[in-house]
Amino acid sequence: MRQILAVAAGLVVLVSACSAPAPPRSDASVPPAGPAVLPVPTGPHPVGTTVLYLKDTSRPDPWDPDVQARELKVTLWYPTEQRDGQRARYMTPKESELFLKGTGIASAPYDTLSKTRTNAIQDAAPSGRKLPLVALSPGFTKPMSTLTSLAEDLASRGYVVAGIDHTYENYATTLSDGRVAECLACDSDSDPGFGAGAVQNRAADVSFVLDELPSAWDGSGLIDQSRIAMAGQSLGGAAALATMVRDPRVRAAIDLDGTTYARIPKNGFTKPFLFLGTEQHVPGGLDNSWDRDWKLLTGWKRWIVLTGADHESFTDSPLVSGALAIKPLPGALAAARSAELTRTYVAAFLDQHLKSQRQPLLEGPSSRYPEVEFCPATCGHS
Repeated sequence: MRQILAVAAGLVVLVSACSAPAPPRSDASVPPAGPAVLPVPTGPHPVGTTVLYLKDTSRPDPWDPDVQARELKVTLWYPTEQRDGQRARYMTPKESELFLKGTGIASAPYDTLSKTRTNAIQDAAPSGRKLPLVALSPGFTKPMSTLTSLAEDLASRGYVVAGIDHTYENYATTLSDGRVAECLACDSDSDPGFGAGAVQNRAADVSFVLDELPSAWDGSGLIDQSRIAMAGQSLGGAAALATMVRDPRVRAAIDLDGTTYARIPKNGFTKPFLFLGTEQHVPGGLDNSWDRDWKLLTGWKRWIVLTGADHESFTDSPLVSGALAIKPLPGALAAARSAELTRTYVAAFLDQHLKSQRQPLLEGPSSRYPEVEFCPATCGHS
């Protein structure tokens, strides 16, 4: 698989659908700034969260041949009326340790990310009615927790978010019995066809979660099953497109800087889709998968590039970099601005296509967000 290296918040990562561990640059370290604090959600609702463990006995695990059922951890975020209570843990100390070791970060204690302060209240009672559902899928090697800021924000705006940890595809997933599943797929990511196979596995995971959610979660009666979308970062973004192609329940999807692999029907595909990514994805840029798929997307579509963004700008990585004693590179989008742009444009897309609320922000450039370029009409490449 082609590996194009880019620096993200001081980390070296792949800007294709997959990412690979590498240590931070030795000249990028700064004194740690204390525990990371995720930004407050921007919507009107307090946020609750809970975890489900689901087991798909209809198929074996794609990464462990000795496991005859696919076990998934699903984190739900949702509106609640409860404003006080225990805030959810971002990662366990063991998950933080395995994630930092796998990513090659040695600039802070290994339990650092377990101290990250979130906003969602653990196991709070859900509230609302007829809420749209958003399935969320993280990048390869990354746990679902790395998209917590986005998930919390969407829940505060009146969405139920189902974030899926794709077992054995990230450095640490704690399962129902306390076992920590590590990254078996990391041994295969250079194999021919890895990306295409991985996104189909993830699409199967998402479809299974959509099947099970009504019976597995007591709050599922809040969900409007006719209004479902999916978003993901990197390999998760590629999986969002693949899932929408194969599962008719997914009405709209968002790819956050992921190389795509799904086979789109040659006669076109009419469901709404948003590409949101870095400058490597401009027309004629380093990654041509968006050029290819743009021609086959025949419904509502937008292709947006953020100037100064890197592959991790759409995740929590910039938000926790200070706690990890990692210095952002000159010219990179500030962490708070990265989070604001990601949250704003993801929510605008979902509000338009799941809530039927027209969003002028999606019609073209905005003076409030000069970093945003609309492709292919108004963006270029170096």
